Amino acid sequence: MRTILVALILTLLAASDAAADPPGSPRPTPTPVGVWPLEPEPRVVEHFDPPSDPYASGHRGVDLLATPGASVRAAMAGTVTFAAQLAGRGVVVVDHGDTRTTYEPVSASVSRGDVVAAGDRIGALALPGSHCFPRACLHWGWRAGELYLDPLELVGAGPIRLLPLWRDLPAASTAPAVAAARAAPRAGLSHPYAVLELW
Repeated sequence: MRTILVALILTLLAASDAAADPPGSPRPTPTPVGVWPLEPEPRVVEHFDPPSDPYASGHRGVDLLATPGASVRAAMAGTVTFAAQLAGRGVVVVDHGDTRTTYEPVSASVSRGDVVAAGDRIGALALPGSHCFPRACLHWGWRAGELYLDPLELVGAGPIRLLPLWRDLPAASTAPAVAAARAAPRAGLSHPYAVLELW
């Protein structure tokens, strides 16, 4: 019974991942490592809720609670491609090659074309245009092409994903690890992916 339950959970999780990332989506692999755009580590007041299609409702980023004037930092190294007012709020966009991060509402201290390192100050959090008004919060987004991603994955605070048990081994040793995982099933399970113990 446990084997059937675990197999069902794995199937549902795989289907969920496939639905979240349509075929051909330019999703970065593996997920790059970034830093929080605010210090100290902020409270997340609104989580990522991707739209089902480009025109559907959803929350295309996360809202981080802070105080007006707090320093906003680049989550990863890159080049500033936008730093101006857009629809009444200050927006900064940093390009990282395969992806880009967005920050709003921000009074920018950088200009288009500036190169920034992870953790560099890019501006100050503004109150006008806040998603959390009358409180101040930073709306932080992450995109790969037209695909919205959860920026919390950059700081290890995103959703839990199943990873192969051999993920930390060099590529040359992957095949023996897979064979070993299949030959010596963990807790009576033969699937080579890590699973959560639900019992």
